[in-house]
Order: sequence, then structure tokens, then C-alpha cells
Amino acid sequence: MFHDIGQIILLFWRTLQSLPLVWRHRRKVFDQLFEIGNASLFMSCVLSLFIGGVLALQTGPLLVERGLGNVLGGMVGLSMCKELGPVMMAVLIAGRIGSAMAAEIGSMTVYQEIDALRTMNINPVHYLVLPRMVAICIALPTLVIFAILIGWLGGAVVAANNHLISVPYQTYFSNLENLVGVGDLANGLLKSFSFAVVIGIVSCHQGLQTIGGPRGIGRSVTKAVVNSIVMILILDYFLTRMMINL
Repeated sequence: MFHDIGQIILLFWRTLQSLPLVWRHRRKVFDQLFEIGNASLFMSCVLSLFIGGVLALQTGPLLVERGLGNVLGGMVGLSMCKELGPVMMAVLIAGRIGSAMAAEIGSMTVYQEIDALRTMNINPVHYLVLPRMVAICIALPTLVIFAILIGWLGGAVVAANNHLISVPYQTYFSNLENLVGVGDLANGLLKSFSFAVVIGIVSCHQGLQTIGGPRGIGRSVTKAVVNSIVMILILDYFLTRMMINL
């Protein structure tokens, strides 16, 4: 475990050192942005719409019973900004994109394409890891913004049309505006950026460490997704604690 952690930190440091070369690989960055961002947008919007709706459906009746129905908008808004939006989008991207990164790079490792790149004096970190890291660090926070907005909308639709809640749109969004500030949105974006770094670096590392044939690629994909999700949840706790204490 400590060996893997050291390898991940070393790969992250080499990626940081290669950041000045990102413009040279801009075409690969744009391709990865399309795959991570545009191709995942519809799925993330559907997921966040129902997350916001379920959140309002679960908590709305309880708040209404206690005469606190007018704070439902702020509660859904803060939950989507600070926790559900960043975490759920990170888990979605870890499963959809992290697995793809590990599979692509793992296949190249198994079939000696990485060795061929080194033979041609092409650094695999510059050519493979850097574009994916830059793309996911841009795409995931952008997806989180869409997820937060769609989640607010989903909560508003359920709150206004469920007979157990019946909170008007005006009341819902007025309370959301009063309770949710720019700092809360920045909180979610900071978390999503940190999660993007974790997903990208863990998935690329697992791909580069792949050994064996197709079974080895499968193991790398599984480890990439599981390790990413575990690290996302651990990091989420520490980031939340740090932001509360600020």
C-alpha cells in the first residue's frame, strides 16, 4: 500500500512538472474534455435532477410538519452545493471515466505500447497522463456546476408539485437565494477539483502499473474505480472538516 502511495505521489509530481507542456498537447486535452465533459453531461444532469428531487421528497414533509417548509430551498441548495453535487459527480466520473483511463493506459502497457513510446523518446507522462489530468480537472468542476443547478431545479419541481410539501417556486428560490452564497458554491468547486485530481492520478497510475493480459487489465480497472471512490470519500471528510474550521 505504501509503495502504491509513493508511486502515485511521484506520478503526480511528474505531472505537475510537465504542466508547461500542456499547450503542446492541447489537441489531446480537447479530445479528453469532449469525452469527460460533453459525453457525461446528459448522464450527470439526469442523475442530479433526481438527486435534488429525492432530497426534497425525503426532507420536505418533515420540514412542513414542523412548520419549516419555507427553508426547504436553502436546505436542498446547500446540500447540493457542499456535498451531494461534488461527491455524486465524482463517483459517476470515477466509474465512467476513471475506468476508461485505466483500461486505455493499461492496454497500452500490456501490449508494450508504453515501451514503444519510450523507445521513440516520448515521455508517457507528457503524452498520456498530462492531457487526461488537465481535462478532468477542468471538466469535473464544470459538470458539478451543471449538477448543482439541475439539482436545485429538481428539488423545486418536487417541492411545488407534491401535495405533502406544496412549497411554491417563489418561496423555494427566495430561501435558496438567502441561504446559499458564493462561498458555498466555491466549497463544492474546490472539492470537485480535488476529487478530479484523485480520479485522474489514481486511474492513470493503475493503468501504468498493469501487468498480465486481459485479466490484468480487468484488475487494474477494478482497482482504479474502487481506490478512487474510497479516496474520494476519505478526502471529502477531511476537506469538509477543514472548511468547517475556517
